[in-house]
Amino acid sequence: MGGERIGLIAGNGRFPVLFARAARERGARVVAVAHRGETDPQIEREADQVTWVRVGQVGRAVRALQRARVERAVMAGGVNKVRSMLSLRPDWRGMRVLRRAAGRGDDALLRAFAEEFESAGIQIVSSTLFLERIVVPRGVLAGPAPSRRELDDVRLGCRVLRALGPLDVGQCVVVEDGVVLAVEAVEGTDATIERGGRLGRGHAVVVKAAKQGQDLRFDMPAVGPRTVETMARAGAKVLALEAGKTIMLEAERTSELARKHGISVIGCDELGRLDGQS
Repeated sequence: MGGERIGLIAGNGRFPVLFARAARERGARVVAVAHRGETDPQIEREADQVTWVRVGQVGRAVRALQRARVERAVMAGGVNKVRSMLSLRPDWRGMRVLRRAAGRGDDALLRAFAEEFESAGIQIVSSTLFLERIVVPRGVLAGPAPSRRELDDVRLGCRVLRALGPLDVGQCVVVEDGVVLAVEAVEGTDATIERGGRLGRGHAVVVKAAKQGQDLRFDMPAVGPRTVETMARAGAKVLALEAGKTIMLEAERTSELARKHGISVIGCDELGRLDGQS
């Protein structure tokens, strides 16, 4: 795999930067398509080649990867939905993606986006390529072990997310003492945690999991240091992540912050169980 040109379709957050760094450490050449107003400018230092586009300029993104003779690419990082809706300027390929996914939710939009690249000969592969170690395992990952009451809230949160998944509603829920305080919508995970924290009494549980049937090549649920900092401000005490289907960015720093703030970070199955639980 050494010397492979790997495409990076970069959204916001730290994930694209971390992917580019890991790929180059493994000998790949990173050809990035970055989105104005979304992608961290640090991508310029981490990738070998960067083309900047506006959200919706799918044709320009495809051409940039084709010119670089890229055969495989990953989609890493998100896009602020509210901001992108206000600034969207799609080209003809972008319009085709929007028409194909119209009214069918986020997952359908991402699949249509990926299919547009694949129709041009660019295979979309898992965003954890080169970063397999960041996929969350089962067990207590950082901070104190959660209490029985907190684990009950974890299981409730998992049930809520499983029920909402087919409706293509968010990947995050906030629960406290058997009461659902907030469910992620268009605002994103951090805003959901803040909203839930305002309604809670200082010991909320945050559950983040993949939606049923979600294509994990892209939009894999992710947390990182900012998630834990947001939880600390909001008064949340447990972060439960679906093992094997979520990723932890900057795991060392994330774990350090969790310990500092007394926040439990756990990996569980889709029912909210740790190892050996029934």
